[in-house]
Amino acid sequence: QALTSALSGTIGLGNIAGVALAVTLGGPGAVFWMMFIAIFSMSAKFVSGSLSQIYRKVNDDGTIDGGPMYYLDIGLSKLNKPKLGKVLGVMYAVLIIGGALGGGNMFQSNQSFALLEKEFPILEGYGALYGIILAVLVGAVIIGGISRIGKATEKIVPLMVAIYVSASLYIIFTNLGQIPSIVSTIVNEAFTPNAIYVGGFIGVLITGIRRAVFSNEGGVGSASIAHSAAKTDEPVREGIVAMIGPFIDTIVVCFMTASVILITKDANPLYQVGGGINGAELTSAAFGSAISWFPYILSIVVFLFSFSTMISWYYYGDKGWKYLFGSSSIKVYQGMYLGCVVLGSVASLGNVIDFSDMMILSCGFPNIIGCLFLLPILKTKLDDYWSRYKANEFQTYK
Repeated sequence: QALTSALSGTIGLGNIAGVALAVTLGGPGAVFWMMFIAIFSMSAKFVSGSLSQIYRKVNDDGTIDGGPMYYLDIGLSKLNKPKLGKVLGVMYAVLIIGGALGGGNMFQSNQSFALLEKEFPILEGYGALYGIILAVLVGAVIIGGISRIGKATEKIVPLMVAIYVSASLYIIFTNLGQIPSIVSTIVNEAFTPNAIYVGGFIGVLITGIRRAVFSNEGGVGSASIAHSAAKTDEPVREGIVAMIGPFIDTIVVCFMTASVILITKDANPLYQVGGGINGAELTSAAFGSAISWFPYILSIVVFLFSFSTMISWYYYGDKGWKYLFGSSSIKVYQGMYLGCVVLGSVASLGNVIDFSDMMILSCGFPNIIGCLFLLPILKTKLDDYWSRYKANEFQTYK
């Protein structure tokens, strides 16, 4: 459940809309940098996933508080750096709340409505009503807490991924002959991008990294909040589980999306070389040019992706709010969160993207600085775990 909760926060519109944004803003070369940075994101996820278990806080009622604000605060205090730990912890908590309201919320409602509006024109102009309905659905789940979130996401996420990946593989395998040239284009334009893309090589590099980190949250530390709640006696093992996230999210799912977009680009009316901002609608049109009826299915998948991401990111922001203000004022955060669901459905994509990027990517600043101080402790834990693993000291369940 911890992995599926974390995956529901990472696999979603970052894979569908985010890849489309990377291709339209940075060209095919941005996809290479998305996959390249994902390798480092796996290491970053291991670090934050393990530390969230080592320094988590178990409350009297059995509930668990964990994530970067706690391992930065508690971990650095144990290294005789309590002031630095508290500053970084507070900074992270503020930013994760902003990230939850932006990328984990407004971006999701914005893109899910944009796609539904495109496929079902009767919904045009009803963004606010859609936001209110979605807010009611999200509110019904988040009041149930992490156990209900886990039970919801463990059922939704595998189904969503199976539908999306199956359609992607169908298009890829029916156009298998194009894959070598697509891979060649992705690699070549990563280092010698087409002059039409803004910023040249640096622009393509930054676009790929931004979209990858927005998608898989490597270094951001947000997924470690879900991993901190996992029932395990081995923190390092949970860190290894956390590593699976960026691999599935970016190296597998994002590459599939990029392949579909590039395979169908000649038949896709929304595909623009260095053109405007097109998110989920571009991806939908790509699938639609190969499977005429699939955009209707994709609109449902996108809705479920956005819904599961929103309930997982609510939990992340919830932990940040409790760290700063305690549980007594949590209703204020819930009201803000549900209000942003409505706001996101009527706001422009450009504004939502800028706010979401600023909040989510900024989380990496206090997280990575704090983790650098804690790496020696984690290295000791890893060496101990690995030696016991090689000695077959762990019980095997059949």
